[in-house]
Amino acid sequence: MKTPTEQLANTAADTVRRATGIEHFDVAVTLGSGWKSVVEHLGVTAATLDAATVPGFRGSAVSGHSGLLSAVRMPTGAYALVIGARTHLYEGHGVDAVVHGVRTAAALGARVMVLTNGAGGLNPDWEPGHPVLIEDHLNLTAQSPLTGADFIDLTDLYSTRLKNIARSIDPTLPGGVYAQLGGPQYETPAEVRMLHAMGADMVGMSTALEAIAARASGLEILGFTLITNMAAGVQETPLNHAEVLEAGSVAEARLGPLLARVLTAIVSNPT
Repeated sequence: MKTPTEQLANTAADTVRRATGIEHFDVAVTLGSGWKSVVEHLGVTAATLDAATVPGFRGSAVSGHSGLLSAVRMPTGAYALVIGARTHLYEGHGVDAVVHGVRTAAALGARVMVLTNGAGGLNPDWEPGHPVLIEDHLNLTAQSPLTGADFIDLTDLYSTRLKNIARSIDPTLPGGVYAQLGGPQYETPAEVRMLHAMGADMVGMSTALEAIAARASGLEILGFTLITNMAAGVQETPLNHAEVLEAGSVAEARLGPLLARVLTAIVSNPT
């Protein structure tokens, strides 16, 4: 018997199929701050849905997120589900709402999940506007999308194969460890020093829980972070969401084409 979360994901998938006329999606991508222009470069948009009309999804509560679900036909003929409606843990809807997008992608047949975000950088060598591949993560939310004795191996959570494909497109891409905290407050300088000591290179409020759920759903995962600002204590000025949006806007001209090329290479090189 399917769990309520599986049933909701299947219902959402059926709604997407009816609305788009597309039965199967090959790849899915969740768009964080700075990444939304990928839709313009990825292919022909076959359909766009207001996420709030799809069961389990909500309109975006954060500036910089479109609140849309897009079905895009790529030049290869493959279909991509582009999720511009991310629910964050700090919105208070629970972990299942946070990971509903990746579960819906799996229910639609996707084999690959690409998760993107904007985050604060702890590495002073990475300036704002710099894209970084996620090598691993620290889930510091004290929560999990898994319940019961569901023992999922996360050793190669962020696929080495997919990272190699990304670096074949851009060999200059660095890699780092992403830390997810609950938010919505930014971290204190003391917390940033703690995160650095724990091995984190960037810190944000999304992605890790989604990656765990994606792995449990059988998806292969690639993660990208856009460094939108330097973390508290690394930069001397106060942090604010306006600079996150500004960094994302400036970086979009590079990030959209880069991500589109990576996604095209991924669907051209299935496992």
